[in-house]
Amino acid sequence: MKNKIKWIPLLAAWFAATVYAAPPVILCTVFPIYQITRNVTEGREGVRVELLLPASLGCPHNYALTPQDMRKLIRAEVLVVNGLGLEEFLGAPVAQANPGLHIIDSAAGLPDLIMMAGRHHPHASHDEACADDHDHSTAVNPHPFASPRMSAQMARTIARGLSQMDPDGAERYAANAAAYVVRMDALATELAELGRRLPHPRIIQPHGVFDYFARDGGLGIAAVLQPHGQEPSAAEMIRMTRLIREQQVAAVIVEPQYSSKAGQTIARETGIPVIALDPGASGPDGAPLDHFDTILRQNIQALRQGLLPEAAALDGD
Repeated sequence: MKNKIKWIPLLAAWFAATVYAAPPVILCTVFPIYQITRNVTEGREGVRVELLLPASLGCPHNYALTPQDMRKLIRAEVLVVNGLGLEEFLGAPVAQANPGLHIIDSAAGLPDLIMMAGRHHPHASHDEACADDHDHSTAVNPHPFASPRMSAQMARTIARGLSQMDPDGAERYAANAAAYVVRMDALATELAELGRRLPHPRIIQPHGVFDYFARDGGLGIAAVLQPHGQEPSAAEMIRMTRLIREQQVAAVIVEPQYSSKAGQTIARETGIPVIALDPGASGPDGAPLDHFDTILRQNIQALRQGLLPEAAALDGD
């Protein structure tokens, strides 16, 4: 009996060391961060990357955690967040449920962040916006993931954070992040080259989701069609039409996930094209690792076809 008792602390120490050395279970809050993290962790044996919110949800403004979400958070070792205020639904309950949860802020240290104008969340309905007591007049735009340049930097940050938690996987994380950066930088360069070819590189966007993407392409944002998540009034539509003509705006950008009715109306009034772009905020379950690459290529092609149709035909698009 004494021998058995003597071995118990040794077994406990061995078990603790084994658990500590094991690769972490990684939970990501939203779809774009999940996709970046999957690319960073590809090939790291034993790592399991899970998504907290549904892939089809998009930006989780005004989201409330469910019991299922809490169960995922309780069993996670690492939580990778978008940051910049996007996950306002995370708070004290999460810290109480899993006080040992290590959080990696993928936006930590990002340079050249863009401030959002206006008081309310971009996806909130009018009633939700009026009920929101937070002042977002000086809030940072929380959508850097839509930009290939910023997405590349977020991959680097995630790789560094995971390497601290799992030093044995550091080399793999760094190599994967470097490969992802090369892919994103190539797409950002292609986008910028297209922007330089445009005679009037100004657009109307649905809300702030394309700010970083537009900057990558050298596109100016002339106006925001739905800054508070609601359809513009008749007076706002008239002002928007006048602005488009005065500033020689090239196109109205819409999202496939939201109504394009206002954008289509303005386009008919002014004769400029409507171009549907996908910011990558949501996606399908089981998306491939290169899903964002595909979305970006489609966005660049859509811009080329809408703004330079003759050049697109010569390029074989």
